[in-house]
Amino acid sequence: MTDLPPQCQNLKEQVEKILQLLHQEPSLRSQDVTPVQTSLGKAISPKFEIVFAGAFSAGKSMLINALLERELLYSAEGHATGTECKIEYAEPDKERVVLTFLSEAEIREQAGALLQGLELPPAANINQPDFINQLYQQCQGIIRQEGGKDKSERAKQANALMLLLEGFVANRERINTVNNATYSMEQFNFSNLKEAAGYARRGSNSAVLKRIEYYCYHPLLQDGNVIIDTPGIDAPVEKDAQLTYAKIEHPDTSAVVCVLKPASAGDMTKEETELLEKMRSNSGIRDRVFFAFNRIDETWYNSQLRQRLDELISAQFRDTSRVYKTSGLLGFYGSQIKQTSGRDRFGLDSIFAESVKGLDGREETPQFVTSFNNYCANSGKLPSNKFRISVNSYETPNENYVRILAEQGTPVIQQLIQDSGIEEFRAAITEYLTKEKRPQLFKSLADDLEDVCISLKKYYQSTLQGLDSQPREIEAMKAQELQRLNQELQQVGEEFLEHITEELKQIVTGKCDAFEADFRQLQSRMVRRLDELLDTFSVADAYRRAIGSHRRNSTAPLIAVLVEALYYLANQLEDILVESSEQVVTSLFKRLTERIRKSEYYRQLYRLLGNDGGIEQQLKALETQVTNVLKAAASDECNRYVRESARFYDEGTFSIYQFRQTLLQTSQSYGCESMVEAEPAIRQLLKLDFEPKVKATISRDFPATVNQALNTHLDRMATQQRSEILQQYTQARAYLEQTLEQEAEEKIANNRRLQSAIEQKVANYNSAVTGINSCLQAMGLYDHQLPVIGQSDVILIVSDLEDSHVSAIANGVVHSEA
Repeated sequence: MTDLPPQCQNLKEQVEKILQLLHQEPSLRSQDVTPVQTSLGKAISPKFEIVFAGAFSAGKSMLINALLERELLYSAEGHATGTECKIEYAEPDKERVVLTFLSEAEIREQAGALLQGLELPPAANINQPDFINQLYQQCQGIIRQEGGKDKSERAKQANALMLLLEGFVANRERINTVNNATYSMEQFNFSNLKEAAGYARRGSNSAVLKRIEYYCYHPLLQDGNVIIDTPGIDAPVEKDAQLTYAKIEHPDTSAVVCVLKPASAGDMTKEETELLEKMRSNSGIRDRVFFAFNRIDETWYNSQLRQRLDELISAQFRDTSRVYKTSGLLGFYGSQIKQTSGRDRFGLDSIFAESVKGLDGREETPQFVTSFNNYCANSGKLPSNKFRISVNSYETPNENYVRILAEQGTPVIQQLIQDSGIEEFRAAITEYLTKEKRPQLFKSLADDLEDVCISLKKYYQSTLQGLDSQPREIEAMKAQELQRLNQELQQVGEEFLEHITEELKQIVTGKCDAFEADFRQLQSRMVRRLDELLDTFSVADAYRRAIGSHRRNSTAPLIAVLVEALYYLANQLEDILVESSEQVVTSLFKRLTERIRKSEYYRQLYRLLGNDGGIEQQLKALETQVTNVLKAAASDECNRYVRESARFYDEGTFSIYQFRQTLLQTSQSYGCESMVEAEPAIRQLLKLDFEPKVKATISRDFPATVNQALNTHLDRMATQQRSEILQQYTQARAYLEQTLEQEAEEKIANNRRLQSAIEQKVANYNSAVTGINSCLQAMGLYDHQLPVIGQSDVILIVSDLEDSHVSAIANGVVHSEA
């Protein structure tokens, strides 16, 4: 924003200093400073963008024209372009216009949307003159059929398409295929703003313009105020409507004038409701919103419309201080015809010359003339004791208009302007922009910054008070540390126990991913080993072992071969289960040891004792103990495999059937050959017996055994170790006494450094806040001062050990506060 008071020249740096101080404290970094940054940007911005937003035909452009009392923007119902207009301040001798055209691709899109709305075939090639002429004639036919270009929505859309086609043909050499071309008014050989604005305001030209930038002289635009007119939020081309929403949500937007249609439509449209919601989501706008219910003159002739509008305002707008009822049409043209006379038929031959021309040579009635005549005849706004006006049916509307103005003169124009609400609206906008805008922006900044300042102030107070409570002498520091020793040992023991308990909980509940992966590896190895043993099992070897046990006999029964097989498989599976169990335990204790070493209590234990208090030694011993327990459990588990399953020989089972079939096969001879030939059947028999046993082991029995072993031994060790840590108080005291003096010196020195650093931050904080407060005072915001940290707000640390540097810093804090 231009021309900030001298006290505000360093505002940006001062606010950023406060935010830097906040960011320096890790515990405060989570505080959201986005509102502060947004408010700061608004307060110091050289521009203040005021967006006029609303539906098509709500009268945004006319309202802006009325506000500035200059005919800058094109205004017509149903005008279908997505033109964004920006109006900025310029000195009288530097007024200018910059024009940016739509691309051909965008014009095709516009035309397609209008054709779809008119239920006409889609556009073929707008570069073909015959096709354009055909469309033009169709549009003229629609307008004649509807009784005029303003008589219906369909006629308005047809007129908009005609203007779009006219504009494309007339400006073809300035329109690029894909890119948007931009021209200064000098490139059009316009000598002044009026000529350039006249060109841009012509409907056919306006229809093919993407953006118009006006730089003109008007007091309302001073101090960086920028007025922006946007496409309708109900634009026929979706992306045009999105342009408006995007602009409303853009951080550069500072205020919004919502131009609403309920005065003519009766209710808020879906798009208007969405518009209000979008505004609420932009923290850059806040409450800087004005609501203009335009076309208010239509309620003068319809009591039902008037009642519905009053009910709407009462229900949805609790604060009506920024709600205005306007008629941009009457207000603007009322201000314009004050400069006319009977010589130009009060503007019919000058202001309205374009709209008076009809398609067939007959004189058309401008919309303002119709509204003016209706105002005079039916509005009830004109006091009968001051105005006696007749609207004669035997005269044309234009003739009535000219006669009334000739008879009544300036008073009726003044009354019209007053009833239009434009003067009240202009006065309110002017009052806000010239007197309220800046203080309000700075007030928002102060409100947002206050939360940050309070957080910093509390943090500095708490930190300094905490430092003040620390001993400032070495002996006192040592005494304090030794006093806390027993408590610290107890806490370390408790944290160790809690850690082990949590580790056990994770293992038992299956939440320890690494342990689960190791145990799945054990299960997989058992299954794979069983498959390998069955695949490589040799009946001949088993037969030889059976014969070897009974040397007097030269043959062996099937049952003897099966017995050898049962012993062989059970022992081999025992080996793999023992080995895998040992690996599971080793991995578990390795991970556990690493986690303990990384814990805070482990580091604290080393600080207190100079060692780990025997934790790792206990873990090593416990690892050996748990390993032995699980190896024994694995042996017991696999030893049971020697016994057949309980229902192995039950009648009706597949295993007994398989056994009998195998027996039948091996009984064919008394030599080894029949046994070897039955090897596949014997393997299948062994598989039927061992697979359920192994499955029960790895999925049910052994996991329970492992969990029980870990739970029992680890919990007992952790409980014992907690007690042993607490019992090492004597050793801890002796160790600490060796190091406490050095630690105490370092801690006292560190406290001094912390105190010095905090006091320097307080001095920086006070300096920045004092500068900001001076700026706020210059804006008249005496009730929105930010908190300074004074001498009474903190407890300064003053000790015999303070050096001159610390004292200087302390004095600096006091001086800054003063």
